[in-house]
Amino acid sequence: MPPLKSDPDDKEFMTTLAKGLSVLGAFGRQRPTMTLTEAAEIADLSRATARRVLRTLTLLGYVEQDGRSFALAPKILDLGFAYLSTQSWIDRATPMMRELSERLGESCSAATLQGNDIVYVARIPGRRIMSATLSVGSRLPALHTALGRIMFGFLDEAEIWRRLKSQRIEAYTPQTITDLQALYDRICADRAQSFSIADEELERGLRALAVPVLDRSGQAVGAINLSTHATRTTRNEMRQHFLPELKRIAEQVSSMTI
Repeated sequence: MPPLKSDPDDKEFMTTLAKGLSVLGAFGRQRPTMTLTEAAEIADLSRATARRVLRTLTLLGYVEQDGRSFALAPKILDLGFAYLSTQSWIDRATPMMRELSERLGESCSAATLQGNDIVYVARIPGRRIMSATLSVGSRLPALHTALGRIMFGFLDEAEIWRRLKSQRIEAYTPQTITDLQALYDRICADRAQSFSIADEELERGLRALAVPVLDRSGQAVGAINLSTHATRTTRNEMRQHFLPELKRIAEQVSSMTI
């Protein structure tokens, strides 16, 4: 979780609200529970401030306390579902994604771009499941996923480079692209061809193809993908069989997106 940032010239910025959100954002798959000390350290707050934030969130029902440990409460889902309910393209895409997944026997997912991560907003696991732990709300590094790279391509050049330089590039497999110029070139090439393939770059054996979902101004509001095991489907087969199917869904959804 990045340190809390504010603009001293913005008189309407609510520092207290930002501190509360920074504590909420500190919870995740790697930290399902935290002590007061851990929350203060990760959210870059004083212990006194973190205590007040956690006390408030507990009273509001968004956090639960068990002894010295704090964890998110089920009520936090209300915030996530509120966001999903405003993204009508997800509702339109999901039935088509499910039909495609069942017909091909592969996983089909949809995601949005948040900073340097993708966030899954819909996921239909295939019959031959890989990465079974992924679900709605899961986050992955955008640069090493087909979903992320195709959405990165809709950012302007300066913003792409800003995000590339703002993070430490980690090699997850021998195929992971770690050179910044090579990543930038791949993003541009994917944008030009309107699809992206990530070939065992994040996980050994995982091969995925993604296409963008566009609004009426031509900007990417999300992306959808099909993923398979590298031993089952070649890159050429993905282009021949997966790409037309994904483009069909994306075009139908995009045509109805405001």
